[in-house]
Amino acid sequence: MASDNATINNLRLLDPEILSPTFTQMQQLKNFYGFPETLSMDRYEIDGKKRDFVVAARELDPNELRENQSDWINRHTVYTHGNGFVAAQANKVDEVARDAGSARGGFPIFTVSDLQTQAGEAEGEGETQDAEKSLGIKVDQPRIYYGPVIAGAADGMDYAITGKTGDNPVEYDTDSSTYTYDGKGGVGIGNIFDRTMYAAKYRELNFLLSDRVGSESKLLYDRDPRERVEKVAPWLTTDSATYPAVVDGRLKWIVDGYTTLESLPYSQRASLSDATQDTLNPDGTTQRLVNDKVGYIRNSVKATVDAYDGTVDLYEFDKNDPVLKAWEGVFPDVVKPEAEISDELREHFRYPEDMFKVQRDLLARYHVDDPNVFFNNDAFWSVPNDPTAEESRQLNQPPYYVMAADPETGKPTFQLTTSYRGLNREFLSAHMAVSSEPENYGDITVRVLPTNTQTQGPKQAQDAMMSSDQVARDRTLWEGTNDLHNGNLLALPVGGGEILYLEPIYSQRKDQASAFPKLLRVLVSYKGRVGYAPTIGDALEQVGIDAKAAQNIEEVDGESEDKDGAKEEENKDDKPSAPASAPSSSDQAGAIDDINKALKGLEDARDGSFEEYGRALDELDKAVESYQSTEK
Repeated sequence: MASDNATINNLRLLDPEILSPTFTQMQQLKNFYGFPETLSMDRYEIDGKKRDFVVAARELDPNELRENQSDWINRHTVYTHGNGFVAAQANKVDEVARDAGSARGGFPIFTVSDLQTQAGEAEGEGETQDAEKSLGIKVDQPRIYYGPVIAGAADGMDYAITGKTGDNPVEYDTDSSTYTYDGKGGVGIGNIFDRTMYAAKYRELNFLLSDRVGSESKLLYDRDPRERVEKVAPWLTTDSATYPAVVDGRLKWIVDGYTTLESLPYSQRASLSDATQDTLNPDGTTQRLVNDKVGYIRNSVKATVDAYDGTVDLYEFDKNDPVLKAWEGVFPDVVKPEAEISDELREHFRYPEDMFKVQRDLLARYHVDDPNVFFNNDAFWSVPNDPTAEESRQLNQPPYYVMAADPETGKPTFQLTTSYRGLNREFLSAHMAVSSEPENYGDITVRVLPTNTQTQGPKQAQDAMMSSDQVARDRTLWEGTNDLHNGNLLALPVGGGEILYLEPIYSQRKDQASAFPKLLRVLVSYKGRVGYAPTIGDALEQVGIDAKAAQNIEEVDGESEDKDGAKEEENKDDKPSAPASAPSSSDQAGAIDDINKALKGLEDARDGSFEEYGRALDELDKAVESYQSTEK
């Protein structure tokens, strides 16, 4: 496994599909800030090594304004913008907790660039680092006026009115400061004619009556990055995902643009809405489609939208695309030449998900080059259903961004990956990955498994891991007081043709509005063996993989909650955990009896005070720990 150090060293523990509530609770700062339901993946360099990060912008969420915050003046002239860039290294957490009841451990280590960190006063819960000090990146302008969350107002009224209207700024900035927008975004509404037009557009008399609208006022609207790209280039179809990146000191939204044709001679047509359906997008892409049925698609344009002033820049990314050249002839000077893409921006380009989904759907059939075999269908592949989703949904497993070893050089590269199973079979047939690195961007590697072997597919690996005795026992104990979430099931090629499956398990307190997910356990499957432990190193050791390259994370005991936050160092001489020996029946019976009593106490405390409910939870945690100690 030595040649797979680049993969083992970057095993992703943080799931961008699960951790949005954790980002919100720990880095929201104010009730009116928010993060998207699904976070994004990108990469940055830390200590000379490229790592993947879960990234997000802390945007204003108009749907979370409460009481007087939501009146017209406050909503549209005071609460106008978000604040800062938040990232978390994807292969590590602050500490590792042994138990679901631990008050510490299992949380991301946040890297932040916002108004507070620039003032030397980092806020937010959990371990928080200054992005400039830890990553060498600084957002010169951390205020966010454009973004998908800001544009997600339930009533569609996502506009903001900015500009000087009196002696003092009125836009909320921090608890001790206000601000006046000075960007070039927005349109002037300083004269009565413009105000009247927008009053009619939004059916709002305050444009004419409020003293917050003056001669220097500007109106900011159309604040969704993808929508802005579509308005600049209506002939482009945009990808379902947009993500934030810090580029040359500015926070930019990166949007992938496609040129499409409905048909092309000798081409297979595909439906974009059908091909992009998976557990993340059950109905497929929700973007405006120039063509749904396409016989031609190319990611010919990369676009950026400035999060502060909304500036849209389109860059030529495929100089050989004849469709792009035709549109450039119709709309000259709209798309900038590829030479103007900065090196820093290019480092953050990702291979787009929607086009990758179309390609994997077609490759499931068109990898066959023998006509007789093709028409017999018996060598076709299929995209596996997501094994971590509900059985009733039967939707494709999404592709995942990971840092893994390059198949040619062995160096860590940022890739988009997916698995294939046999047609109407669950065994793994192939693995497909595409590079997002500038030097070999778009290079697709397909690893085809020998037909005379039977390697577990994602569903089979998931079933094997969930049916493990220790996993089943722990879930039974914890699910009384916690919601358990299965993270992304990642399939990673390692060990000369073998597949390593990795799945993080998260816990979240039940019936608590303020509860949020934290990493509790790590599951791995390799050569039919299952590893299950609080640390990735222990889990790898259980399946026979040398874990020296894996991230070392300090461990915190379930009862360790000392106020000074001192962390207990993991005993380096600990051996890999072995299967539990049979417990004493009398000890186990007593422990189970204590759990039943604690559960009854918890039920009785539901109608009591929060303090009583908290004490009942503590008693249940102690009873569970006592039971677990009988198994050691």
